[in-house]
This record gives sequence, C-alpha cells and structure tokens, in this order.
Amino acid sequence: MSFLEQIDTSRLPKHVAVIMDGNGRWAKKQGKDRLEGHSQGALRAREIVDAANKIGVKYITLYAFSIENWQRPDSEVNGLMALLSKSIVSQFADLIKYNMRLLTIGDNSMLPADVREDIEEACAKSAHNTGLSVIIALSYGARYEIVNAAKSLLRKYADKPFDIDALSEKDFADNLYTAQIPDPELLIRTSGEVRISNFLLWQISYSELYFTDVLWPDFDEEQFYKAIVDYQHRERRFGKTSQQIGR
Repeated sequence: MSFLEQIDTSRLPKHVAVIMDGNGRWAKKQGKDRLEGHSQGALRAREIVDAANKIGVKYITLYAFSIENWQRPDSEVNGLMALLSKSIVSQFADLIKYNMRLLTIGDNSMLPADVREDIEEACAKSAHNTGLSVIIALSYGARYEIVNAAKSLLRKYADKPFDIDALSEKDFADNLYTAQIPDPELLIRTSGEVRISNFLLWQISYSELYFTDVLWPDFDEEQFYKAIVDYQHRERRFGKTSQQIGR
C-alpha cells in the first residue's frame, strides 16, 4: 500500500512547513554546479506544493531563502534570485488555475527590485484565491521577525498608556509576519540535518518535527506522503495526558 493510500484525510495537518535542505550536497554528489541543485530543488518544490494541494492541506510554507543566505557568494545569491523570479513567473498561471494563493514572509525590502515586483504582483493577483496558501519564506529569519514584532509593539504604544502586564501571546503573535496564518502542525526538514535553522521559532512551539536523510531534490511526492502518515501516527498532547485527550 502506498503512503498516499494510508493517509486519513480527516486528520491532515492544516499547515505544513518545510525546510528544503540539501540542494548543494545533491549537486556535489551529481558532479554538478550548486545552482543546478537549486534548480532541481525548485522543481521539487512545485511537486510538493501539488502533493499538498492534492490531499487537502490548507497552508504550506517553504523556507526558500534565509536572511543569513545573503552572506553566500554573490554568484549563488544572484542565481537564486533569478531562479526565484523565473519560478514565480512560469508557475503563476497554474497558481491561478488551481485557485492557490501566494504569500511571502520575511523582509522583502532586501530583495532585488525586479524580483520583489514579480512576487508582489503574483501575491496581489492571487490574493482572493481560496485554495491552498503557498507561503514562501524569503529573506527570513525567526529572530529578526521576533525583534521586529517587539519593535512594532513598542511603536504602537509609544504615545499611549499601556498596561505591560496585559500584553498577551496573541498581542505579540499579531505583530509577526504570520499574523493571519495558523501555526504549522508539522515541520519537515530534509537532508539529515537535525536543527531548526532560525525558522518559525515562535510558530513551531507545538509542531511535530519530521527529519529525513533524503536530500531535497530527491524528496518526491511519496516522501511527502510518508511524512504525513508519520505525523498521523503521533499523539499530540499539548501538555496534557493521553487520558485527557481521549487516546
């Protein structure tokens, strides 16, 4: 029985986040340039988005470019930006066809102007779509996001009386990039690395973590479904006992 056939569609994670890791190592194993690895990774991202849409996942967040990635060689950064723009433009028609909505999280002001314009146009034109929300984390860092949320709160109440003790988790979360997005129930990381890499630190407080040795360009649809099945076999207690949640 395939992993797809094992999935219980009544118990799907609403939001899946993915750290797409291993493009460079895949390219090295193949004797190819790193950018070829990223190109294959972009094709795989499209496949996984389609897989998520097929089974009814509502949100998928892809960690495409971290704020730390700006430190990479200019040739690689420029290649990644060109690939990003090309992918968005070439796949926009399908985004609309399948009623998907494109969103981004991160500091888009750091992106090249042409890339930023392509992204903003795709986001605007798909804003009213009601199907799968595809969230691309670009120039993103969780610590950066949290600090900016704190700054936003300070600015908001700079000239107003405010009871600090009344500040809630929701008040803080409402100032994150993901304010209108539910927290992910499942976080997937490929390539065998077992770390979070400054990704969605606030949002994954209760996420199930799934690590696989498979490099991202090799992480196909069936591998994605395997992660979903693994998630469905877990018991999510949120600090309670098994008896309290009726398991």
